[in-house]
Amino acid sequence: MFMKYQIACAALALLSSAPAFAQEEPAGPVTVTGSVGLVSDYRFRGVSQSDRGMAIQGGITATHESGFYVGTWGSNLGGWGRFGGANMELDLVGGYSASLGEGTTVDIGLTWYMYPSGADETDFAEPYVKLSHQFGPVKGLVGVAYAPKQEALGRTFNSAASYLAGTPDNPGDKEDNLYVWGDLNAAVPNTPVTLKAHVGWSNGNPGLGPNGTSVAPTGKYLDWLVGADLAIPGTPLTVGVAYVDTDIARVEEDYLRPNFMVNDSKDIGKSIARSTVVFSLSAAF
Repeated sequence: MFMKYQIACAALALLSSAPAFAQEEPAGPVTVTGSVGLVSDYRFRGVSQSDRGMAIQGGITATHESGFYVGTWGSNLGGWGRFGGANMELDLVGGYSASLGEGTTVDIGLTWYMYPSGADETDFAEPYVKLSHQFGPVKGLVGVAYAPKQEALGRTFNSAASYLAGTPDNPGDKEDNLYVWGDLNAAVPNTPVTLKAHVGWSNGNPGLGPNGTSVAPTGKYLDWLVGADLAIPGTPLTVGVAYVDTDIARVEEDYLRPNFMVNDSKDIGKSIARSTVVFSLSAAF
């Protein structure tokens, strides 16, 4: 694990010098951007995907001047029984973004979530639409992501007992998932600080599917985030801090245990949906 952190830190150091070379390249029809970073806990829609532990993450996107783009993003996971035992998430993204004028942008695309080395039927596709607008130093965004019925989102196991026994009592079930969210980012004038806030609502399969937990594990729930980012002047580095929480009650997650609790850290036994403060360090290029 220490070696992973050494490699990540070395990557951050190399990236900090990348812009000096990039500035010498002539502009072309395709722009390539990306980032690499560390987070103290990988939270996806409020729920920890890394057993409340650190995660190394990175992504890269190629955008054509027409507005079409493709990209990929990855992160390590907590492994164990979730996601079919996969230790990594790898997302493929493609879409189209266009300006509607006067600071408004629409973004339409699809994310393909993959869990390499996990169990069968864990990958799923999720189309999305995002609309954003710049209000001076404040940027607002609303988004809708809808994953149509797929086996990866199905309620393969109707009970924790059947999951622990490894015997699906509802094999082949297919379900869908809806996620609606809003983001606000506000740059503090004359400072390198940006304040951020997020709220999202999930509506999906309330049970145990092939991934161990569903995208919306308790069926319907809210998640939210408030925090701030500090861009370190003269570097591509950004330091962030955020408070993350959900409205998932303990009584709602009881039927998901032990799959819904930390299993491999000093926090063993703790819920992966309880509130936490997430720290991050990232480098953009």
